[in-house]
Amino acid sequence: MLNSSFASLTTLRVGGTPSQVVACGTADALARTVASLDAADAPLLVVGGGSNLLVADGELDLAAVLVRNGGISLVDASSSRPLLRVGAGTEWDAVVAYAVERGLGGIEALSGIPGSAGATPVQNVGAYGSEIADVLERVRLYNRETGEDEWVPASSLDLAYRYSNLKFTSRAVVLEIELRLERTELSIPLRHLGGERVPLAQARESVLETRRAKGMVLDSEDRDTWSAGSFFTNPVVPTALADEIEAKVGEPGMPRYAAADGMEKLSAAWLIERAGFERGFPGEGAPARLSTKHTLALTNRGAATADDVVALARRVQGGVEKQFGVELRPEPVWVGL
Repeated sequence: MLNSSFASLTTLRVGGTPSQVVACGTADALARTVASLDAADAPLLVVGGGSNLLVADGELDLAAVLVRNGGISLVDASSSRPLLRVGAGTEWDAVVAYAVERGLGGIEALSGIPGSAGATPVQNVGAYGSEIADVLERVRLYNRETGEDEWVPASSLDLAYRYSNLKFTSRAVVLEIELRLERTELSIPLRHLGGERVPLAQARESVLETRRAKGMVLDSEDRDTWSAGSFFTNPVVPTALADEIEAKVGEPGMPRYAAADGMEKLSAAWLIERAGFERGFPGEGAPARLSTKHTLALTNRGAATADDVVALARRVQGGVEKQFGVELRPEPVWVGL
């Protein structure tokens, strides 16, 4: 058992003190710990890299279960499309680096995303035209409802844009994942390069460079990275509403992408900026501000509380809804708020 706070366990660096902290170094230990706490009816929060959590302040009646089972191995190594088996506690960017170094393509566009491998299927992590659903083969879960430790196919997770049926439900804990990658010299088509395919190492560095420019690669000295990454998901709206917004703003080239069922996905950052919110909003002195590099990140400037972050999120949401009639939905999981 460890002593710690959620402020030290999350990338937003806010949050109070859990009732206990238990670090689990193996998949079996993780399953046993969750089972034991569940049997005692003890509330718990499973924490990987803490990059997608906004936790309330104060003393919390909540155990923090830390996912620390690392490890990467190749299955079917001689295949042209081998499987990569990864412990849930492995740092995600280390997984991408491992794959790129071995000429395995499929996740290079996900370089620099903070957090652990176990979190990637929960919210179907994605960036630059790629998402984990493209390569996810299976997930090993501890099912908290049945007590089973089981491998399930990716198809059973209802993966969609920043969503799986694991998200917000706490029904199961991810223990390991398997990714089906491809032996290749070239990357997948990269959206930020206009769909171009480039050598894997070049693709990774390009993505990291782009993310660093937006403050989306963790750096303890850079307060613009004291965030949960992109705080809002890109909204999916009817085409008619997208047309109205583009006409109202009057700018050519509004970012809009076809989505399912005749809907369109818009850029949350673009909407935030056109609603009048600038980088660094609300300005010097505010403990929680929009990043000075990217308006989609809400940042802790060093002394922010969870309530400060929530208040800023509400201001941005309210402004965008008032201006455009679009509800922005937070991407991080809110705990105790």
